[in-house]
Amino acid sequence: MARTAIPGRLTWRAATVTAVRDETPTARTLTLDVPGWPGHLAGQHVDVRLTAPDGYSAQRSYSLASASPTVELTVQVLADGEVSPYLGTAVKPGDQLELRGPVGGWFVWRPTDPAPVLLVAGGSGIVPLMAMIRTRAAAGSRTPFRLVHSARTPADALYATELARRTRDDAGLDVHHVWSRTAGRLTVATLNTHGWPPDFAPACYVCGPTGFVEAAADMLVALGHSPRLVKTERFGGTP
Repeated sequence: MARTAIPGRLTWRAATVTAVRDETPTARTLTLDVPGWPGHLAGQHVDVRLTAPDGYSAQRSYSLASASPTVELTVQVLADGEVSPYLGTAVKPGDQLELRGPVGGWFVWRPTDPAPVLLVAGGSGIVPLMAMIRTRAAAGSRTPFRLVHSARTPADALYATELARRTRDDAGLDVHHVWSRTAGRLTVATLNTHGWPPDFAPACYVCGPTGFVEAAADMLVALGHSPRLVKTERFGGTP
């Protein structure tokens, strides 16, 4: 997931691409070696900066897809993007990027958090939520997790094979997909059926395009979830 980068006080680091993995026809994951990486929390992001030979530079923020200390970014290629077409199609192992982070401390999940978790993702908004699922597994946590992921078609779903395996092997993880091209958009009924009852006071994380996030958060509140337990992360575009 990409967002416009926000300048900060963090130091830029040289990161080397060590592996590239296709996720869908328009998205792939980059594994990075970042000397001095301090570690990160599930849900944080990094700023990535590219500089052309003529000195022109562009930067974007990308959610971390991996459990710490591994650094992985999943990039969805945007046709009109400045950064994503290069990261998503041209970059190869051995190439270097500039990276700054980790950034963010609110939209995060820690294995010590006791509440059940509801993850609601629209499209590539699943990226930071996948970091939470992977962190849960790496920590050996048994915190109950439920993921509701809306994507256009099965071919557009990030991490589909891994999620199928984790649903089978990771006790306490349930996954439900909504294919918007055939089933329509996410509904209150879907969240009521596949989410947690409000009485359980789950920690809710909603991530995706702005319109999707606003609609999903409103649905959760309408179902009785406390607004203070609904954390949102959004990026531009439409669901």
